[in-house]
Amino acid sequence: MKLHIDGMTCGGCARSVTATIKDVDAAASVEIELPTKQVNITSTLPVERFTRALDEAGFPARPANG
Repeated sequence: MKLHIDGMTCGGCARSVTATIKDVDAAASVEIELPTKQVNITSTLPVERFTRALDEAGFPARPANG
């Protein structure tokens, strides 16, 4: 699943986003694309679990195009 996170603007943000995703699913694969503010998550959990956790962490996410 690919998400767009407007508030992810620096390496620190990317580390926080990664940590939040790993808190939801420690086995998830996380790929950050900082220039496009996108994160690609490979997990068996539903996307809503990640968007909810990211929102609570201050990084509102929405499905990315493409």
